[in-house]
Amino acid sequence: MTEKLFTHAGTSRLNGVVKARFANDALRVKVLAKNDHTDIDIIELKEPLTKAAAVEFLLSIQFATNDAGEVDAEKQTALEEALESRTPQAAKKEQKGNKEAKKPKKEKPAAAAPTLAAIRAKAVPKSTKSKAAIEAELADLEDAPF
Repeated sequence: MTEKLFTHAGTSRLNGVVKARFANDALRVKVLAKNDHTDIDIIELKEPLTKAAAVEFLLSIQFATNDAGEVDAEKQTALEEALESRTPQAAKKEQKGNKEAKKPKKEKPAAAAPTLAAIRAKAVPKSTKSKAAIEAELADLEDAPF
């Protein structure tokens, strides 16, 4: 499965939370502003990139650092979290190190094999009426008028 490519990437704040944002045109800024996003900072990428590659690029160019050389901690954290959430699972396992091997599940004891008598007891209920009594009741029933 191919991942979607984006031509614009950056960050925005919604309800006090800064998150990484991705788009394929500059008009996304207007949509974000219309939906109450603030601190919108989106740039055009040199070439279309996946989300993970775009975040790596933003981190490599020190996107969270302003002109005065100060790092915006919220932007930096948002980009790092976005990168971590988009890292392939195999790479995540390598980063975390090898965990202890999972313990094998305990085997459940085998259920006792059902006996023929137990099956018959469940399947064929014992009747309290004799065969003759049942036939007499059936003979007494009227035929349904069709």
